Amino acid sequence: MTSDEARRIIERADNLPLYLHAYAYHLNMRFEKLLPGDLLDIAHEHNLPGVKIHVLDGETQSLSTMNDEKLAEFGEKATRYNLDINIETSASDNKTLDDAVRIALKTGASSVRFYPRYEGALSDVLKTIAADLCYLKEHYQHSGLTFVLEQHEDLKSHELVELIKNAGFPQLTLLFDFGNMINACELPMDALSAMQEHITQVHIKDAVILEEGQGFGHKACRSGEGNLPFKEMLQALICLGEERPQVISYGLEEEVDYYAPAFRFADEVADPWIPWRQMSETPLPENEISARLALEKEDAINQINYVRKIINEIKTEAIQFSN
Repeated sequence: MTSDEARRIIERADNLPLYLHAYAYHLNMRFEKLLPGDLLDIAHEHNLPGVKIHVLDGETQSLSTMNDEKLAEFGEKATRYNLDINIETSASDNKTLDDAVRIALKTGASSVRFYPRYEGALSDVLKTIAADLCYLKEHYQHSGLTFVLEQHEDLKSHELVELIKNAGFPQLTLLFDFGNMINACELPMDALSAMQEHITQVHIKDAVILEEGQGFGHKACRSGEGNLPFKEMLQALICLGEERPQVISYGLEEEVDYYAPAFRFADEVADPWIPWRQMSETPLPENEISARLALEKEDAINQINYVRKIINEIKTEAIQFSN
């Protein structure tokens, strides 16, 4: 820690923008036991400044199923609670982006997160994504929204940075997930360092790293029980931005039992094949469903408390360093 980093931590720690993430309630929302409006209540109850919600969260009651009036009502409820809304979607094709932007604008959201899911040779996949980003710039650069491309298991950090640079519009930045670089055969702090100039949003979670041949998968777990450099990543992210914080939202994305396999490998060829994959889902419980849903709610709240504890530890160490 440097004196400048200590100063930034002390100035920022108490007001770190922790957002409730709908994936922390993924199973409850799959069973429609929790709906989009309920997330706003939970965020307000726990004094969080915003929510991150996928357009499909809540199944038949999701934002994607709502008409303009219902979307406006959701946005108005968030406004009453003084909550920011971040919309998330799980592809980068034109139609998916169009739908996400429409929902974001109707709800008064501030940003849209997306990630590509294409199959093919890496070089072809990157060209397709670049075309998606050109479409995004051409149609929505001046929409009033910001956009974040998430590093999501299949692309390496330098590939994402190159895509962002070539897209060439300041409203597009990167979202850093605590564990997704593992599947691209990268180490967490190396990935953070490579992406750091472009990171404005974060997904906080913990995971166990799984060795899979010449690559690595990950299985998400309760925060504090994995083997990611959780505290080190959080401290580095807090310090991004010289005069003001570079990261504007940290999504509390507890996702116990989510699994993702290795997608990139140490011995891969120069232009590796990127396999098709479905959007992220945690397997639904087959029995004792009520108990599993109750435990998920408990895990989500425990993560809020755990992250706040780690932030306080980081701040205490910064104060001690300064003295």
